[in-house]
Amino acid sequence: MSTPWHVLGAGSLGTLWATRLARAGLPVRLIVRDAERLQSYQAAGGLTLVEHGVASTYAVPGETPDSPEPIRRLLVACKAYDAESAVARLAPRLTADAELILLQNGLGSQDAVANRVPLARCISASSTEGAFRDGAWRVVFAGHGFTWLGDAGHPVAPIWLDDLEAAKIPHEWSTDILTRLWRKLALNCAINPLTVLHNCRNGGLQEHHCEVATLCAELAELLERCGQPAAAENLQQEVERVIHATAANYSSMYQDVANQRRTEISYLLGHACKVAVRHQLNLPHLKQLQQRLITHLRSLGLPSD
Repeated sequence: MSTPWHVLGAGSLGTLWATRLARAGLPVRLIVRDAERLQSYQAAGGLTLVEHGVASTYAVPGETPDSPEPIRRLLVACKAYDAESAVARLAPRLTADAELILLQNGLGSQDAVANRVPLARCISASSTEGAFRDGAWRVVFAGHGFTWLGDAGHPVAPIWLDDLEAAKIPHEWSTDILTRLWRKLALNCAINPLTVLHNCRNGGLQEHHCEVATLCAELAELLERCGQPAAAENLQQEVERVIHATAANYSSMYQDVANQRRTEISYLLGHACKVAVRHQLNLPHLKQLQQRLITHLRSLGLPSD
């Protein structure tokens, strides 16, 4: 019997992984916040995946964090700001050989989780897959992408990558996962905040070329100083390519703000600015962008952390 996948977080990526794993016949359990959410989930009859316009529902068993079953493999798919406290609540259920797969945006939450459960193996993931929810317990697979996974402290790939193969989740084990995470953080910092401040789709940033170029130069400087030269390479060209390729899309931060949700600013722009201070690096435009975004979020009555 294969090890069950416990999925924490029924957002778009958590649901996307859970449904594909279930579709492949693998054992999956969805962990929801509380008894009330569990009741809502059970009433829906499972998780629904919409792919190529076809909806399929999978009766993935649901449970609450205080369920007694031990957890050996945990996919942490909640927001970066919820990850540490959510994992802390599950810590008593983790087995001695537990492995956590961390699907959070940005940087900072991964270390916080690892420090909270020092005996578990924490594997970081960086995904370019596109998905969005169009209803409760439903996810639309919007863009086929790729997921890189890696463990900076333990480069040997885990055997359960076979499960991802079976579930047709395109992936690769990366021995330089930190480079991937830093690169993605820089892309997010150069695009997401500006889409919020200019109130536009990603493609709208083509009209703000100078601002994007200035940010990319400062972010590349930060990456170099952090010992991530590979992540800094051709950063501006990559940012411009992403803006062009995803021109019709709204960034995740734009969507959070539009839906009156808390953003992951602390783990994106906030993390970049904090690391710059630590390295005594003066990045005025990045710092100014952070201040503008904080002011904007507060004006909308949204959390700025």
